[in-house]
Amino acid sequence: MATKFDLFGLEPEEKETYKKYTTKVEAPQYLPKNKCPSIYDLVDTKKYSELCAEINSAPITEEQKEFLRYAATRHMVFRYDRIADYYAHQDKTMQELMEKSALVIIDFDDAIANGYVKLNKELIDIALKQSNISDIWDGEIDG
Repeated sequence: MATKFDLFGLEPEEKETYKKYTTKVEAPQYLPKNKCPSIYDLVDTKKYSELCAEINSAPITEEQKEFLRYAATRHMVFRYDRIADYYAHQDKTMQELMEKSALVIIDFDDAIANGYVKLNKELIDIALKQSNISDIWDGEIDG
């Protein structure tokens, strides 16, 4: 019976490479700067504004314009380094709203509570069993 190593042309010594990977992730510690950035410096809306101007002047229906304006929001560029600095200087209400919008993720438990992390150990175990990847995966799965 062929193994995944055979199917993908991996040599026996390459199997060991896969065993070096881990699911452990250590988040870097952020240290806020002393100066709070302007709220207007947190997002670059240049491309979004250009698209909206073009959309608004186009000879299409209002419903089409509304849809295209929603789509244009994908072109906003959030400056997460500045957002983190801004967050550090805000009151509790603003900080909580920023966390709920996933502009900052303070800790793993909050990310789970706000619905941004949905996988857990059981789901990963099921996926590993179904894909038969467990024959090359021996990393720890934190749950």
